[in-house]
Amino acid sequence: MHKPRAADNPLISVVIPVLDRQDWIAEAVDSVLLQDYAPFELIVVDDGSTDQTPEILSTYGDAIRVFNQVNAGVSAARNRGAAAARGEWIAFLDSDDYWLPGKLAAQMRFFRDNPEIAICQTEEYWIRRGTRVNPGRRHKKQAGRIFAPSLELCLISPSAAMMHKSLLAEEGGFNENLPACEDYDLWLKITCSHPVGLIREPFIVKRGGHPDQLSARPGLDRYRIESIAGIMASGRLNPDQYRAAARVLKEKCEIYAAGCEKRGKTSEAARYKELGVSFALREETRNPKHEIRNKN
Repeated sequence: MHKPRAADNPLISVVIPVLDRQDWIAEAVDSVLLQDYAPFELIVVDDGSTDQTPEILSTYGDAIRVFNQVNAGVSAARNRGAAAARGEWIAFLDSDDYWLPGKLAAQMRFFRDNPEIAICQTEEYWIRRGTRVNPGRRHKKQAGRIFAPSLELCLISPSAAMMHKSLLAEEGGFNENLPACEDYDLWLKITCSHPVGLIREPFIVKRGGHPDQLSARPGLDRYRIESIAGIMASGRLNPDQYRAAARVLKEKCEIYAAGCEKRGKTSEAARYKELGVSFALREETRNPKHEIRNKN
């Protein structure tokens, strides 16, 4: 396949955050370096690895840019990589995933054909405990205005997404105050205002089911609740979005409260039950900030 000349294409910055992934980091890095698109730069942010990850990264020399930091979490690592990015477009890759050939080229073709779109993702293959599985129906990726379905669960994979650097900056990057669900939080901010493109061909292999995976930990709805409440308070949602957010937030509060009760956390359960009731009352209301903004 002809590899496009660098002058024909904008620079893409690829950011890989990594922490103690000596078994997988080389595969992730190699999958980027073997892409047939040019130009791109690969930035790896080591979030305080204590295994052989630093030594593995050192073998790549000038082919990659490595930044080291004291452990601060995946959001801080991604944001540091984005801050160092020289490219017009940014793509992320988690260190336990890897890309298939042609991903960057396919996404840039998509953006050329759809100049009104500032973020797109591709389909993906799932590997769970070493076995390929099919994503469930509820995880089916969607295109266009996907804010409402994105409230239920995370429908954009960081490893599959590419976005214009200005869009990431506009939304303030990943929330470093969230220990988990930081991607869910960012996608809500983006999808409430922007359509999302989708390439139906799988270009990433996404691993899951390993013990250190944040998304596998219990109690994640607490952080999703925080994200939804935050965007509801931002004044950015239109009335339909606001009602959809209130409905989902009520449901997540009820689910989380039930989990707290099972674990004997009665006071926390009571707080979330009360919060769920308050959002049930808001479900049929309009967003007052939105109404005021539209009247002015």
